[in-house]
Amino acid sequence: MRLASLCFAGGVLAAPGLAAAAPAAVDLDQVVVTATRTAQTQDATLAAVTVIDRAEIERRQPASLPDLLRGAPGVSLANNGGAGKQTSLFLRGTESDHVLVLVDGIKLGSATSGGTALQDIPVEQIERVEIVRGPFSSLYGSEALGGVIQIFTRRPQGAFAPSFSAAIGSYQTHRASAGVAGKGERGWYSVNAAHEDTDGINACRGKPAPRGAGCFTNSPDRDGYRNQSLTVQGGYRFGERWEAEARAFRAEAHNEYDGSQNNQADSVQQVLGAKLRYRPSERIGVSAGAGRSEDLSEAYRNGKYSSTFETRRELGSLQADLGLGEGLLTLGFDWQRDRVDSNVAYARDGRILRGAFGQWQQDVGAHALQASLRRDEDSQFGGETTGSLLWGWNLSESLRLTASYGTAFKAPTFNELYYPNYGNPDLGAETSRSVELGLRGTWGERRQHVWSLNAFQNKIDDLIAYDASIGLPGNVDSARIRGLEAALDTQLAQWDLRASATWLDARNLSPGGNRDNWLPRRARQSARIDLDRRVNAFSFGASVYAAGERYDDLANSRRLGGYALADLRLGYAFHPSWSVQLSADNVFDRRYETAAFYNQPGRNYLLSLRYRPAR
Repeated sequence: MRLASLCFAGGVLAAPGLAAAAPAAVDLDQVVVTATRTAQTQDATLAAVTVIDRAEIERRQPASLPDLLRGAPGVSLANNGGAGKQTSLFLRGTESDHVLVLVDGIKLGSATSGGTALQDIPVEQIERVEIVRGPFSSLYGSEALGGVIQIFTRRPQGAFAPSFSAAIGSYQTHRASAGVAGKGERGWYSVNAAHEDTDGINACRGKPAPRGAGCFTNSPDRDGYRNQSLTVQGGYRFGERWEAEARAFRAEAHNEYDGSQNNQADSVQQVLGAKLRYRPSERIGVSAGAGRSEDLSEAYRNGKYSSTFETRRELGSLQADLGLGEGLLTLGFDWQRDRVDSNVAYARDGRILRGAFGQWQQDVGAHALQASLRRDEDSQFGGETTGSLLWGWNLSESLRLTASYGTAFKAPTFNELYYPNYGNPDLGAETSRSVELGLRGTWGERRQHVWSLNAFQNKIDDLIAYDASIGLPGNVDSARIRGLEAALDTQLAQWDLRASATWLDARNLSPGGNRDNWLPRRARQSARIDLDRRVNAFSFGASVYAAGERYDDLANSRRLGGYALADLRLGYAFHPSWSVQLSADNVFDRRYETAAFYNQPGRNYLLSLRYRPAR
């Protein structure tokens, strides 16, 4: 289905609407919903949460979603050569497939590889990102071992709000987006389209056989990237008790890269979803949702077809939020069916997952409690039971202590189970046990200055890796991850300051020669500082990101040095609804790698023009 057909389908779906699984109609700019699957203010959450809103996205002008996430507490990235190239995200040192990614509540990702193509989700389609760190399988099931990242697409900000942006920049980069959105007393709608095209950089400085490395080829050319996307969504409130919403998102990408087997790919990320909520009283809310996500990819070698890997997921959920006494009881059931279509013949190409969960939230004086339990059944590998307990203690009006314990799991992928001449159908799930201690404080007349400190340890068992004794993947590895995260959001001499730092000790505990080595591609230390100020119609800003050394391999034989990047930005609002912005990234033209032999962009510029009606 092409974008035109999606526009038609989305238009049909956009009649009814409702926000994520929250017990009541709320302004999503003021709450988070991912940490509990219910709506609560960010300062009330017991989990470690980072929220990046639309204002921050437009202020920072990131080149991609991975660039937007770079420097967030607990986040480490490895990119294979610039715009549109494969990007792995490690959250609190866990594997890239240990992070559950949701788009408007719908799970997105590949059932064959286990990862999510974050690089193919355009930032122009994003309203807000919630990053929840820690084990959340007890609410979401498989993959939420390291945490959950939920992406919310653009929402209306007024009765009628058209928007437009255009940008040109280095590497022959061109971007454009346009949309229209609005909301009334009962309904809302939003349509947004975006396009990006760039010549890119030379992705890889690899070495061909016999002593190959990196991409195992020498191809010193520019590796371009193109992306076009569309979001259509809407909702309606039928009286005081019923609400409904539906949405459609699709991104089509063409990517050129360096590789000895393939060097081009066409991919699609697509989400369709609808939800209905019934609220018979102030203390009872019931929601039902259904959706479908697709991760489709075709690879080529110099224009000649090579392979197809497609994942289609059908999902359904039912959730009830019940106010009992002073607490909130949430009961829910999730259903998921995965199907794989490929030119590779898998022994099995489908599976069904079912999960039932319960959660209790309650405040008792200065204390807050969140407890959850979940049972998942997978038609491929069996079942897993997970649970979590989070506790908070308000030491004063401006200081809160939190502690938590949780278990989580990650189901084997289709490749690990059934890939011809490689898969092992006897694999079990990867499991983890995690503990965390946090301190969060505020100051100021309106408590607008916020800081937090979180220490954690995660022990992961039965990690899936190649087992030489059987010549197949096996549950043979284990890891221990310890870390400390600090965050600050404040104002300093009329400058808005947002800073974060992460210290990480991620160790391989598997028997053998790699025991006690650092897990690859995770920076041991990382930090980010964003400083912005507005003076009348002008805005000024700078960002500094620093990452410590890391290793590229399990043997810790190939070291990647630490680096620091500086970005600058200048904006001018020449009209209440029109603004222009110039951003310069990597201004000192630093050469660095997050994956060995894969290049990263040097100094680059972007000039943007943006229209958004004044509110």
